[in-house]
Amino acid sequence: MTFATSSHPWIDSLQVELDALEAALLRGDAPAVELASAAMHKVLQQAPKSIVMAAPGSDQQHALLTAAERFARLRQAVLRANAQSQRAVASLLPQHAQQPTYGRQVGAPSTGGAGRAFLSA
Repeated sequence: MTFATSSHPWIDSLQVELDALEAALLRGDAPAVELASAAMHKVLQQAPKSIVMAAPGSDQQHALLTAAERFARLRQAVLRANAQSQRAVASLLPQHAQQPTYGRQVGAPSTGGAGRAFLSA
């Protein structure tokens, strides 16, 4: 990925971590995805407190919006990979399957609506 020359240093570090996450996803390397996700989380926690770097129409704003879109796409890819992994474990090793984050829990009484089982996260 090519960076704008006037890019903010935080945006540059965000792009580096996005590159690492994308590479790990493409390799199908689950431990590397986990490490890259943790590194991404660390960078996001270090986000600048002000929006000074995002002046309307600036190169920095464009770079920030591009990084945000890319992050959203990669986040969806991570969620899909996790769901596939959970389905595979449930299929191959049903005794080790986790309860789904959303959905009815086995043996949970029906409350006639969504109930608490849908919010078991």
